[in-house]
Amino acid sequence: MTLLNIFYIIIGVALVIWGADRLTEGASSLARGMHVPEIVIGLTIVAAGTSAPELFVSLMSALKGSPDLAVGNVVGSNIFNVMLIVGCSALVAPIAISKSTVKKDIPFAVGASLLLFIMCLDGLDSPHLWGNELSRSDGLILLAGFAGFMFYTFSEVEKKGGFDEVIANGTPSQETKVVVKSNKWINLGWMAVGLACLIVGSDLFVDAASYVAYRFGMRPSVVGLTIVAGGTSLPELATSIVAARKGQAGLAIGNAIGSNVFNILLILGLTAVIHPMRIMGINVIDLSMMLISIGLLWMFSFTKYTVSRQEGVMLIAGFLAYMAWLFYLL
Repeated sequence: MTLLNIFYIIIGVALVIWGADRLTEGASSLARGMHVPEIVIGLTIVAAGTSAPELFVSLMSALKGSPDLAVGNVVGSNIFNVMLIVGCSALVAPIAISKSTVKKDIPFAVGASLLLFIMCLDGLDSPHLWGNELSRSDGLILLAGFAGFMFYTFSEVEKKGGFDEVIANGTPSQETKVVVKSNKWINLGWMAVGLACLIVGSDLFVDAASYVAYRFGMRPSVVGLTIVAGGTSLPELATSIVAARKGQAGLAIGNAIGSNVFNILLILGLTAVIHPMRIMGINVIDLSMMLISIGLLWMFSFTKYTVSRQEGVMLIAGFLAYMAWLFYLL
């Protein structure tokens, strides 16, 4: 039975990753066919698509009565994104970071992490945070923060003329219109398939991961911080390493920052509004590690506005030490 559930975990992860890829690709193609600027696609559809695994796994976890798995997923994913993904990307190629990212974007991710930290510590009676809750009002505050982040992002794009991007190829022919219309339905179909895979895969994954956790005496929160977080962050890891190999290592920073903000403000915010989450297994050390990871990235960014290979090694070493500590406590 245990082996079967491990197999279900693997299938669930595969479905979630493949579903997110299909959903993102279908939505991106649909947007291009409708002449939506590329930068808008990256800031909205692609960002939401790469965070879709975390969203569905967290939501299913909360609805199935495993809120610590949901919160652990987000906290673990954020640590994974910064320490392992940025670390591995910097190891492949040093990451150049713009001054704007260092002074505006990264501080927003730090602020989101600090906001979650404060909400989880609300009414703290013990370092294990037992009984503390992310309420619907907390969720609304997080969603308001996400709306503010999106407003700020689009305002910056508009200032730089990002919305002036126009596709001017003359009047499309009748044949072109037919192709676009045909592709629209194909892309909508892929989006539906991707969404279905996300729902089925996340449901399968949560059930199997919860069973294995109890079977081996693991706390669901630890499963969320490790197995679930790693599984839902695989798309970002693969994307960032490929980007680094192609000489576009800077994408890894945007990937990590955007994903962290989405995970905290949108995913936990939406999940808490739908189903308030009582924290059962996450402790102060886990939350502190999330803050330390984004703080380290911010600090490294000030060194010639570059995350070097040596700093990448330090991030990876910190991640491995944290994982070792988690498993030591089992």
